[in-house]
Amino acid sequence: MITTALVFDHRGRTKPGQEGPIELRVTYNRKPYYINTGIKVRGRELYDGRITGRRDALVLQDRLDIVVEKIERAVTACIEKGLEINVAAIRSQLYNLGASGGCDGGDMLAWMEEQVPMLKIKETTRRRYDVLMSRLREFGKLTAWSDLSVENIYLFDTWLHGLRRPSSNGDVQAGRVREAIGDATVFNYHKSLKSLLNRAIKFGIIKTSPYSRLRGEFSRGVNENVEYLNEEEIAAVESLRPMEGTQVAMARDLFVFQMYTGLSYSDTQAFDMSAYKKVGGRWVSVSSRVKTGVPYVSQLLPQAIDVLERYGWQVPKMGNTQYNESLKVIQQALGIRTRMHSHLARHTFATRALSMGVKIENVSRMLGHTNITQTQRYAKVLAQSVMDDFDMMAEKTGGKR
Repeated sequence: MITTALVFDHRGRTKPGQEGPIELRVTYNRKPYYINTGIKVRGRELYDGRITGRRDALVLQDRLDIVVEKIERAVTACIEKGLEINVAAIRSQLYNLGASGGCDGGDMLAWMEEQVPMLKIKETTRRRYDVLMSRLREFGKLTAWSDLSVENIYLFDTWLHGLRRPSSNGDVQAGRVREAIGDATVFNYHKSLKSLLNRAIKFGIIKTSPYSRLRGEFSRGVNENVEYLNEEEIAAVESLRPMEGTQVAMARDLFVFQMYTGLSYSDTQAFDMSAYKKVGGRWVSVSSRVKTGVPYVSQLLPQAIDVLERYGWQVPKMGNTQYNESLKVIQQALGIRTRMHSHLARHTFATRALSMGVKIENVSRMLGHTNITQTQRYAKVLAQSVMDDFDMMAEKTGGKR
C-alpha cells in the first residue's frame, strides 16, 4: 500500500519564522521516503497539504501540484517494475538531469534551493544564499540548467547593477531616489552562484561553469574614498542622549561601541563577553570574524565598556535595517553631512587609529583584514585629507596656482 503526504522540513532544520522545504513523504510497505519538492515556504504557510497565507500561494501551489504528480508517477513506475524506490534517482528525474551529467533544461533553482540547507555555512551566509535564490527568480533568465551561458551571467550582472536598495516609507513620500546596490553586494551574488555551480560540477550534474571563462571579470569594486566621521562629529554622536530604551538610543550605543572596537555589524551581533579575558587590567580577545573567519585582535576601550555595562555586558541587539534607519535619524538630528550607516563606525575606527599613529599592520589585525592591502585604503584617505588641507592653506594665504 502506498500513501503520500506533504510535510514541512521533516528533519526540523529550519529556524522559526524562516522558509524551509516542502517534502513529499511516500510511505510504501510502512517505510517512509522523503523527497524534496524544491519549493520553500514558512511552516505556517503549508496547511493540510496546501500553500496558503502568501501572495504567490497560487503560483507555488500550481508548481507544487506539478512536482508532486511527477514524483508520484516516478514512484509508481518503480513499484510496477519491482524496483526499490531510489530517492536520489527520482530527484534526478524530477530535475530532468541526464545520467551522463548533462541537462535538458531541468529546474536548476529547485536543485540549488535543495542544496542550500545542506551547506556547512553560518546563518548570515545562508540568508545571503536565500536572497540569491529570490534574485535569480526575479531575473528569470537563469532558472534552468540550459540557461547557463556567459551571456546570461553578464545579463544577470547588468540586471543586478540596476537594482535599488529598499527605501523607507519616508524616502518614498519625500521623493528621494533609492541608491543602486553596490559592487560588493553584486560580487557576493556572483560568489554564491559560482559556489553552487561548482557544487553541481562536483556532483556530476554539469560539466563546466560559465564562471570558468569569466575569471577576474567581476570584482568587489573597493571604494578608495572611504567616508568616516571627524573628531567633531564623533563628539556629537557621543554627547547625544536619546530617550533610554528607544531604537535610536540603542543605535547610538551600538555605533559608539563599533567606533571604539572596529567590529563590523555582524561581529557585534555575535559578540560574546566570554571570549574576552582580563590581561594586565585590559579586556582582550582573539576571535574570528563571522563572515570571513579571519582572526582579529580586540581590546575593550573604556567607551566600549560603558556601553556594555548599560546592557548587562551585552551588545544592543537590533536588525541591520532598523539600525540603519535609526542612524539616519541620528544623522539628521546632529546635522552630519556624511551618510551614517552600520559600516561607517568601522571606517571611523580605522582612520582614527591610523591618524593617532597606530601602525597599519596592527590596524589590519584589529579589523581582521585578510591582507594589509585592505587596510591601506584608509591610509590613502588620510593622505588625501592632508593634501586637501594643504590646498585650503594655500588658497587662504593666496598662494594657490
